[in-house]
Amino acid sequence: MHKPDQNSVTGQKAPHDPARAENLAAAAKAASKKGPPPVHLWNPPFCGDLDMRIARDGTWFYMGTPIGRKPLVKLFSSIIRRDGDAYFLVTPVEKVGIQVDDAPFVAVDFEATGTGRQQVLRFVTQVDEEVEAGPDHPIRVVRAEDGEPSPYVHVRRNLEALIDRKSFYRLVEIGTVAPHEGADWFGLWSGGEFFPIIPAAELP
Repeated sequence: MHKPDQNSVTGQKAPHDPARAENLAAAAKAASKKGPPPVHLWNPPFCGDLDMRIARDGTWFYMGTPIGRKPLVKLFSSIIRRDGDAYFLVTPVEKVGIQVDDAPFVAVDFEATGTGRQQVLRFVTQVDEEVEAGPDHPIRVVRAEDGEPSPYVHVRRNLEALIDRKSFYRLVEIGTVAPHEGADWFGLWSGGEFFPIIPAAELP
């Protein structure tokens, strides 16, 4: 059973409407005709929390059921916004809260080109969004108390993708040691930037 994410639950439920998800998708489709929806510029009224959740593996659920239509998920992902620690779907006319278990995106694959400082890592998410790691799209790694790493790459605005386990293992294979803040770290180069993963002294 998943744990509710207090960061995305306001406690105010949106009115139950089976067609609500379709209405949001229609609004997202209309707003994206001229490019990525400028959700950061919209300031509609808050209409409560929607029974929608993004699981840690990137699966979207509506009213407890996985959303199997990828085009629909891609539309929803185009209008997601993070305000503080809470996540919302935003259209020009409404803003509804959703639950995100970890990150709203999952990086399911990547391509590495170049070597050393000239290396570029290009990630693709579960909704086919591509992002090139670098100064504007940093990689960060959060380590749990037991040392288990959770790696993320910035996608857009203040939204991140959790890098899936198979991709992270591949990244570790192409990592290198470089100076970082006065110490040697094992990490990754991309876009001329070094992203630390673990102090070199802690390597096995």
